[in-house]
Amino acid sequence: MKQSLSRRSFAKLAAGAAAVPAVAASALSPVDAAAQGSPMRGSGSRPFPPDFVWGSATASYQVEGAVNEDGRGKTIWDTFSHTPGKVHNGDTGDVADDSYHRYPEDIALMKEYGLKGCRFSVAWSRIFPEGRGKPNQKGVDHYKKLVDALLAAGVQPFCTLYHWDLPQALQDKGGWQNKDTAQALADYAGYMAGQLSDRVPQFMTTNEIDTFVYVAYDQAVHAPGIKLSRGELAQVCHHAVLGHGLSVQAIRAHAKPGTRVGLAEDYHACTPLVDTPEGIAAARIAMREENASIMNAIMTGKYTDLYLKTLGADAPKFTDAEMKTINSPLDFVGMNCYTATYIRPAQDERGYAVVPMAKSHPHAVSTWLFVAPEALYWGPKLSSEVWGIKTMYITENGCSGADTVMPDGQIYDTDRVAYLRNYLQNLQRGISEGVPVKGYFLWSLLDNFEWAEGYGQRFGITYVDYQTQKRTPKQSALWYKALIARNAL
Repeated sequence: MKQSLSRRSFAKLAAGAAAVPAVAASALSPVDAAAQGSPMRGSGSRPFPPDFVWGSATASYQVEGAVNEDGRGKTIWDTFSHTPGKVHNGDTGDVADDSYHRYPEDIALMKEYGLKGCRFSVAWSRIFPEGRGKPNQKGVDHYKKLVDALLAAGVQPFCTLYHWDLPQALQDKGGWQNKDTAQALADYAGYMAGQLSDRVPQFMTTNEIDTFVYVAYDQAVHAPGIKLSRGELAQVCHHAVLGHGLSVQAIRAHAKPGTRVGLAEDYHACTPLVDTPEGIAAARIAMREENASIMNAIMTGKYTDLYLKTLGADAPKFTDAEMKTINSPLDFVGMNCYTATYIRPAQDERGYAVVPMAKSHPHAVSTWLFVAPEALYWGPKLSSEVWGIKTMYITENGCSGADTVMPDGQIYDTDRVAYLRNYLQNLQRGISEGVPVKGYFLWSLLDNFEWAEGYGQRFGITYVDYQTQKRTPKQSALWYKALIARNAL
């Protein structure tokens, strides 16, 4: 997940996995009973494609814990979270959800919910503790066991190779300010694709370049927490998109033939505030320009003229060969979508303007997460049109909440259910009109470490008691299970 102005801005079957814990089965039984009785009014009226992939998403540092086990190296998030004042309440990911040990239990939950896909990330420093060099076999073996358990449960694995946890050893050599990090990412990505592509058919190079660049190096809210000049920031972003492109090439060179490659990016879901022809046209322009430094560069191999003009002397230094690498062909695009960037027409050089959110605009517990369900219609629609994307996944979408366990043991997260229902109605609308979205990965399966917000915000459909590690399905899990069973809203 991310923390930025456009999203999170403050900032997997072993013997015991064949059955869900008693609390999970008990909590889910009302939905099962309801499904056998009267259906919801309108049930089945808004169907999804028969082969639609319903899934959930997690990230290594946010759920795994076990930071000092089996040869794992230190990451920038270990360093950052242990630095006083950097993370809410002094929280760290040292234990998190302990999914490194408890993944069979978590996969059992996926199976109980009916999930068809799981998006997980590999911790780079479990494979190469120093970022490069000799691979750590214990780390490799862990992810092979994880994937095997997913497959045994009938859950399709989608692997993200970099979800922000850069090995500290690479940061010590400059991190993303050093162009060599782009090649180090590619070397790691190619190696892991070679190790897992006999089991994993889909890989994503990176998660949210936008976040790990701008929130870390501009806002200094995420690891490594450095405030750069505008020119330095633009160059870091160029190194990151170059790392993506090099990784695409490395995966194709080392993976089993037929392996599909993409990325997960939280690009701006440019949405017409007023959907007149003029408003839609302005949003279409904005989709390219508001995403000029990352998605447009990746999809077209070019930085827009306006982007370069705006930066002037601060524009990134690049070569034609680098831009061609950045534009390496993708098999799919993953879109992380939480809120909208509202757009209106403007009579100026840009042809559009970003509309600020009203002070009274409803938002989740996360103050950056303004509720804007239409983003899940316009974002996929306009991006597929602008860049000619043929296959998309919603690789993250979800809602933070102030979830509490009630006296009856339930978590009535009505806000999250309402959020998901409204967003998915908009997604279904787009798919029914031909927008090529093939799957949806809800953020998140579990409550987890939410980066600079620590454990103060909960995004899971499964409640985690961090003291006992007990998992309890929330009402949103019951809702999601029923949706998946119907494959329709």
